[in-house]
Amino acid sequence: MTRGPEHRPLSGVTVVSVEQAVAAPFATRQLADLGARVVKVERPGGGDFARRYDTTVHGESSYFVWLNRSKESVTLDLKTDEGLKVLDQLLAGADVFVQNLAPGAAARLGLGADDLAERFPSLIACAVTGYGSDGPWADRKAYDLLVQCQTGLVSLTGNEHGAARVGVSVADIAAGMYAYSGILTALFTRATTGVARAVEVSLFEALAEWMSQPAAYTRHGGTQPPRLGTEHATIAPYGAYRAADGKEVLFTVQNEREWAALCEEFLQRPELTADERFATTSDRVAHRDELNAIVAARFEALDSEEATRLLDGIGVAAAGVNDVEGFLAHPVLRARDRWREVGLPGGATVPALVPPVDLAGTTPRMGDVPAAGRHTDSVLAELGYGAAEIDDLRARRVI
Repeated sequence: MTRGPEHRPLSGVTVVSVEQAVAAPFATRQLADLGARVVKVERPGGGDFARRYDTTVHGESSYFVWLNRSKESVTLDLKTDEGLKVLDQLLAGADVFVQNLAPGAAARLGLGADDLAERFPSLIACAVTGYGSDGPWADRKAYDLLVQCQTGLVSLTGNEHGAARVGVSVADIAAGMYAYSGILTALFTRATTGVARAVEVSLFEALAEWMSQPAAYTRHGGTQPPRLGTEHATIAPYGAYRAADGKEVLFTVQNEREWAALCEEFLQRPELTADERFATTSDRVAHRDELNAIVAARFEALDSEEATRLLDGIGVAAAGVNDVEGFLAHPVLRARDRWREVGLPGGATVPALVPPVDLAGTTPRMGDVPAAGRHTDSVLAELGYGAAEIDDLRARRVI
């Protein structure tokens, strides 16, 4: 029997987050998906600046809608003593504190891990930084594309005509994922040992981990992997080929069985299996241009559906190259019921993807995206503030 919302895995866990942009909100949204109460602290008079990245989703930012469902929004001016007092009251009842403030800001506000551990020994503090809280670049701001550049990722993407950024905020996403898993680990550690351990993740080091394979290739091979578009530096054939109907199909050969099947059944060139130019994966990479010419000629004789059907039939992984509209209409998402409606501040609803991890016996929370400060009054009332006190804080622009 499916358990109700009160039995979600993180029900009863309270997270307070002073967050902005992508990385920290991505981590906390996943905690909210699992049932944690996430109180998002925003600036009065505008809130998280990601709210203004664009206005494409019924007037709301596509980034903010993606990252902030199921949260409670409280506005606080943390540059005031009263704002910091309210934050301390929130932290006194919290299990986790997440922040991705500008370099040095958390320490100046008394929100560094050591300061928090003294005041709130059971609180798990998580800092998402650019390049780490110490070291020579601790004071530098870091945004996603800057980190893509610094880790060398941009030098790997694109094609022979030039480099390109990855089309999604991959450094932010990497850091958010590690912050999320780090917080879960810290919650488990606290539950089993009683010790609350601080968590720190930097965008640079998160993406550096993802760069480990090209780093090893470069260190030990003497040159870095080339920019190859949809092709692969160490595997061939691998990439997108244009079929007779103008649509592209991407496929990859992963082993010698698949190579033999490709030659015999798809290319209709069984003699290629004995061709020394293509005997091994390394040989095929070395003679990539010659091999690509053979593969491209075959694709020119087939439409994309037929090419995909033939490749599927011989057990070679293949798929059409979708645009985003094609992704939105993907039959797997529809057949597996992966879309849910989520409410927006103005009352509209939009489809949002169910989290990718399915945990048996539970359902993820897919709550509304909050307006800035939507929950300020109710949260302050929980802390014991009366209506007159709340009005006074608002008049003085503390909230």
